[in-house]
Amino acid sequence: MDETEFWELVDATREAAEGDPEEQADLLLDRLLQLEPELVLDFARHFEARYNRAYTWDLWGAAWVLLDGASDDAFDFFRCWLIGQGREVYEGGVHDPDSLADLLDEFDEEIDGDGEELGYAADEAYEQLTGTVAPDLGIAPAPAEPEGTPIDFENERALAERYPRLWERFKE
Repeated sequence: MDETEFWELVDATREAAEGDPEEQADLLLDRLLQLEPELVLDFARHFEARYNRAYTWDLWGAAWVLLDGASDDAFDFFRCWLIGQGREVYEGGVHDPDSLADLLDEFDEEIDGDGEELGYAADEAYEQLTGTVAPDLGIAPAPAEPEGTPIDFENERALAERYPRLWERFKE
């Protein structure tokens, strides 16, 4: 599975789920179960590489603004959700987290921002297909600390200055 096929699968399941991340995870699992186990592992490698790439202080700050706070776990689930939003939103958000203000149509913190189940879809599919736990994917693990410069999440003024478009759209 190449990168284009990965994003096509993400987009197709998001569209079919009408943006509901839990429904998208169910649909993704169903689609992955139709593939050969090696293709499921390819999907998992693409997902994990993007998940690790999104482990930045800048993106965590954006998640903090959108979610009105984001613990370690909440940020993990946010990164899964961001991948589930598709290539344009993901790449835009990773490159310039404040651009999420323009890239997201709507954001309901009750359902959006939490893609925990999306993060488990490939592992679950592989296990159902083979009866075994997925092997090591052979990609570098995420760094111990997010990339970039740490942010004081409790300083609303600093957040408003760092993410002016997100702050204006989602906090005011």
